[in-house]
Order: sequence, then structure tokens, then C-alpha cells
Amino acid sequence: MKSQTKTSTSSTNSPSSFVDQSVVSSYIDSSVLYVPGDVVLDLSSMANQTIKLGGGLHQFFGYIGGHRMGAGGKVQGVESPITLSSPISISFLYNCDAISVTKAGKLRFVKPNKYWVESSQKRYVPCVGDNVLGIVVDSKADNFLVDIKGPALAFLPVLSFEGGTRRNIPKFEVGTLIYVRVVKANTGVNPELSCTDATGKVAEYGPLKDGFTFESSTGLARMLLSSPTCPVLEGLGKKLSFEIAVGLNGRVWVNAEAPSTVILISNAIMNSESLSGVQQKIMVEKLLQRVQ
Repeated sequence: MKSQTKTSTSSTNSPSSFVDQSVVSSYIDSSVLYVPGDVVLDLSSMANQTIKLGGGLHQFFGYIGGHRMGAGGKVQGVESPITLSSPISISFLYNCDAISVTKAGKLRFVKPNKYWVESSQKRYVPCVGDNVLGIVVDSKADNFLVDIKGPALAFLPVLSFEGGTRRNIPKFEVGTLIYVRVVKANTGVNPELSCTDATGKVAEYGPLKDGFTFESSTGLARMLLSSPTCPVLEGLGKKLSFEIAVGLNGRVWVNAEAPSTVILISNAIMNSESLSGVQQKIMVEKLLQRVQ
């Protein structure tokens, strides 16, 4: 399989200032569903440690109130430390920096220090560092306007390309599909995109030609980008040659030599969201038997 499944990677070199992994394992439970208002991390007990927050998390500062609710519903005094083994809904809190959930979902962690809340939804909320598939809807003197399925159109500066200058501004027609990275995502402000990685190199970013594009939920997009490779892509890749690019905003691009292959792969992916790993493998086997 010639695969262009694109995703962010994190360095395995973990400075001493990063979060202690023993702390992480003490509270992240993949079976726990968090809801808005749940506190997942108390920063007052994490001096000199650095974390990165992804979508669905928000940091509170200073005075919020005077009590907090434990997971079992018991009101606890502010002198007690926040329990990390289960979600806590803030009622009141004095002088404590805390990370709170802003959308329902499951808490996820990727080494060395990034946390986010994962949920399956059609609407995409932009988050810095996300790789997304956008569609150019207009062009201005300084920016391209790009639809990334967010609450507002995103800006792609004409100079946000490797070696970009006023003399070599790229030209994208309306409707061009482009693979980009979110570099700014502040509330109330249009997101900003870039076609380079953190080092200024083009990497895998840029326009995608030909192929077929379809939309999915954000949960399906994350499943396709998961490691190890999800069963549906692994099974298809053993028998078929194709390219695929997945955006965390819930857009998928598939390309192959034969249109019938593109249709088969697209249908398999769209039907896989509600299936278990074993069910995905069975589905792929049946689909491949039909085309042999």
C-alpha cells in the first residue's frame, strides 16, 4: 500500500520538565467518559512540568469559588487535593490552576506531554497543531480563505509556504483541496493555517490532486490515524495499492489507479466507524472477495 496517511508525530526525547508518566497512568482511564466541567488535572501539584493541551481542554486560573464535587457526589473542602483517578465537576475552587473539560469525550494522552478530549462529532473545533484537509473558497491579496469544517473560515497566508515570497505566491483555484496545519486557533478569531511544519519545511503539506474526498466524523478520522494501523486500512493495504490522506477535521482523501478501487476503499472506511476491530477485518475480507 502506498499510503499518505498523514499525522503529527511527537519526539520520544522527554525533557525532565515534562509530565511524569507515573502521574499520567494514575488518572487516565480510556473507559471513563468526561463531561464539560470535569477537572482532569491539578496544576498546583505539578511544579516545573510542561504540558500541551489539545481540543476539549481548558485551563482555569485563580479564584473560582469554594468547594468542589467528587466523582461520587460528595462535597469536599478546598484544602483536599484534587483526585486524579476520576473526573471531578468543579462547583467552587480557591486559588487553584486546573485543567477542565469543555466537551464530552474520553481523555487521551500522547507522549511526551499532549492531552486532549476525544469524541466523535461532525463539527470540528480547530486546535493548534492539527493536520486538516481544507477546501479553498476564496483568495485575497494576503490570504486564501479555507473551509476546514470549523465554525469560521480559516486564513492561509500566501507566505506560509516553504520559501514563500511575494514573487512566488502559489495560485489555488476555488475548490482546491489542500493539506494544511493549524497554527493559530483562538476563540472568536479566524484560525490561521500553514503549509509548512514547525521547522518551516513543506513536509507532506500542500494541494491534493485527483482522487475522491468524503467527510467523516472526527472520531473516525482519529481512528484512521491511530497507531498501530487500524484493521480496515491494514487489511485493504495488504491487497490494494492506494493513497490516503486523513484530516483531523473529518475529511478523507483517497486516490488509486482504478475508480472501482477508490469506491471500494471509501465505502469500507465509511462503514467501519461503528465496527470493532474483528468486524472490520471480516468486512474487508468480504469486500476483497467480491473484486477477486
